[in-house]
Amino acid sequence: MKIFQRPPLHNVDAEAALAEARRLIGRKIEQPARRAFLTRSLTMGGLSLLTGCSISSNEDVETALNAISRFNDKVQGFIFDPTQLAPTYPESMITRPFPFNAFYGESEVREVDEGSYRLEVTGMVADKRQWTLPELRAMEQQDQVTRHICVEGWSAIGKWGGVRFSDFLKRVGADTSARYIGFKCSDDYYTSIDMPTALHPQTLLTLTYDGQPLPPKYGFPMKLRMPTKLGYKNPKHIKAIFVTNTNPGGYWEDQGYNWFGGS
Repeated sequence: MKIFQRPPLHNVDAEAALAEARRLIGRKIEQPARRAFLTRSLTMGGLSLLTGCSISSNEDVETALNAISRFNDKVQGFIFDPTQLAPTYPESMITRPFPFNAFYGESEVREVDEGSYRLEVTGMVADKRQWTLPELRAMEQQDQVTRHICVEGWSAIGKWGGVRFSDFLKRVGADTSARYIGFKCSDDYYTSIDMPTALHPQTLLTLTYDGQPLPPKYGFPMKLRMPTKLGYKNPKHIKAIFVTNTNPGGYWEDQGYNWFGGS
């Protein structure tokens, strides 16, 4: 019997690499016993076997971890149930004040002019015209009180209102067999989501917060609110939406964050 020998490690922070690998793999494995077994038993040799990468440098570790992250994306996509609703809460449980969170400070929040604002819709859609805020507000609106979960470890409950995204996609004649929807934002943020999440009944094009027009710090004029995704997948200040079969990536995703980002 041939015994697998752990590859040599050169200039690699092995403990940090293993910790990240365990986090990426273990997070979405639901059975506690299986999760504990996998995360405890994973070694650098196991990481090599799992990813098919020869780990001998920091670059190799990054390649291996990226492979695990892509695997994690596929697992999360596979187990995602487009009919399973996230928990909702009474208004008495709303976090006040709701935390501000972005890749910049609150003093740098972008101001968008309501009168000149136009939402651009492109890609695999029949109707590529631009939308004004009055037109979006004229569509059927829904409210939800759900929990925002941040990848940094905190969460908060808020009340968002707006247009069900699946209704908007139907209105513009989006090809719902496409794989991705991308978003470009006025604060230079960008991200993308999978089509099943876009069609989830709780995914909203948010226009209000707590019954009032969406404040700038929460994403005026429009935020995509998805209680089934982590906070960084919920873009603010949206100015363009496009439907595509090519993964557009995202601001944090292109820096190594998990792409699917399920909460």
